[in-house]
Amino acid sequence: MNSYEIPESRLAAVREATETLMRAERIVLTTHVNADGDGAGSEAALQCLLRKAGKVSSIVNPTPFPAHLRFLVEDADSVVDAGSEEAAERCRSADLCVVLDTSERSRLGRVGALVAERPLLVIDHHAVGEDAIDGQALRDVSAAATGELVFDLLWSAGGPWTRSVVEGLYVAIMTDTGSFRFSNVTASVHRIVAELMEKGASPDRLYREVYGRIPLRRIRLLQAILPTLDVSSDGRVAWMTVSSSVFRELGCTSEDLEGLVDYPRELESVEVGLLFRELEGGQVKVSLRSNGAVDVNGVARSFGGGGHLRASGALVPGGLDEVRDRVVAHVVAEAKKVDVEALSGRVAPEP
Repeated sequence: MNSYEIPESRLAAVREATETLMRAERIVLTTHVNADGDGAGSEAALQCLLRKAGKVSSIVNPTPFPAHLRFLVEDADSVVDAGSEEAAERCRSADLCVVLDTSERSRLGRVGALVAERPLLVIDHHAVGEDAIDGQALRDVSAAATGELVFDLLWSAGGPWTRSVVEGLYVAIMTDTGSFRFSNVTASVHRIVAELMEKGASPDRLYREVYGRIPLRRIRLLQAILPTLDVSSDGRVAWMTVSSSVFRELGCTSEDLEGLVDYPRELESVEVGLLFRELEGGQVKVSLRSNGAVDVNGVARSFGGGGHLRASGALVPGGLDEVRDRVVAHVVAEAKKVDVEALSGRVAPEP
């Protein structure tokens, strides 16, 4: 008897998604702006399933495929820059576009226009917001990662269990669970990971590939922004700030920000950690991470963003100081609101 079983609540959606994939012949895979391990790993794994089925597939992301995750992709030539004519042609000729790890049209960036007239299949574990992508979907907010849903597709199909599949899915789940530290880790997650390890995934090597090859500029960036660390007067909200000048002078990329928000979040007594990155053109990217009952997804949505209960983000127009003051005040107020609701018996703070 197999140790893993696809949750009954997902079976119908997995079957329908599989049928849609098998009906298509030319398929474009995409994910959100600034792809992370979950989006990129899920793309790499799903592409192998499509290749086994004889489909022609391309990866066209709104921003470059993360350089440190390129090793996951079986066919490097299948990854096409969204700004190229080749990408436009591949999108025009596709009879299906699969959107992975986001349900928001705004998160598709410049790819959104390329696939606007294509049939869409969304595979995602985020809550659906007001800007939701219409059409067929394999969604489950209880999944720890989109990679978990793609694993269900592979499990249902009986593979293939190639290197790109097992490593892509392992990286997808590892990165979205904080290396299996976060509250979204379930017994089912461990069963999936056990299956991937039995099929060749190496935890120590994959951890080194993803987290153990840090460029010096990332350490320099951390060195530059640690002095910006600040904490609210009640000690429950902490944040750091990345100015556009520091980011530019160090030659950083969005990948260099990975994990930096964990520094303020992991301070003693802190419930919510924030990272503010000043962008060119009068916008601020805000990353929010919660340790407990504060719903940072709700906070992010109030500023036009979204994500998960404990991990979300938003792109907020305005100056750095003004945006930071507004967001911090909002988060502090939400933390106090949780206390009031807990005392009234309406919500129990999570440990």
